[in-house]
Parts: sequence; C-alpha cells; structure tokens
Amino acid sequence: MSERTETMTKEDVARRVAEKMDRPLYKAKPWVRAVLGAMGDLMMEADPERRLELRDFGVFEVKKTKAKPSARNPQTNETVFVPSRRKAHFKPGKRIREVLKTPLRDLGYSVPEDSADAPDSNPDGE
Repeated sequence: MSERTETMTKEDVARRVAEKMDRPLYKAKPWVRAVLGAMGDLMMEADPERRLELRDFGVFEVKKTKAKPSARNPQTNETVFVPSRRKAHFKPGKRIREVLKTPLRDLGYSVPEDSADAPDSNPDGE
C-alpha cells in the first residue's frame, strides 16, 4: 500500500503566517481567509481567461481548453463529447521552481521504485 501524501490546509497556512508575523493565530486566520477568498474570486470571475501573478511566488492562470469531440468514458468505453471549458493552471516562481528541481536523492528522500533513477533500476533491462 502506498504512503499517503501530506495534506496542508488553510489552517496550516494561517499558522505559518502567524509564526512569520509573530502574531496569534486568531489574528492571522481572517487575513489568510480573505486573501485566499479574493484570489479564488478573481479566478472564478475570469471572462474567460485571467492571469494572477504573485511576484516571487508564481502565476495562477485561468485558461480555455479545446472541445474534445471523441473522448472516451473509461467505465463504459462509450465515446462522449467534452465541451470546451476553463481550467486553472499554476506555474511556480523561480525560487520555488529551483528548489523543486533538486533531485530527491540529494535531499535524502526515497526515490519511487518505478523511477528511472531508482537504486535497483537497471538501464540495460537485464
């Protein structure tokens, strides 16, 4: 059975903000709630596209997708039409992107066993 991914919540973000600002949690929560709510509202109001750039953090975008006239329902194998819609996309800023590029092995984490750089993977296929 695979290990469960750690999930962080708005509460965790508020706790971190409170620590960074050296303020009590109850004072940070409304600010975090307001900022995240405003960001969500701005993205939902996209008509039909929008770019929300937060310097030194990243860019949130609402983009249009193309219609897919011949998508397949995997449960029934039936061909279905998927209309064009909007989707959310996040592109991390340079600082975050650079940290995430660091190989797992260099950070002391285990490498997924089906990964090309897994310790017991054999490039010759033998």
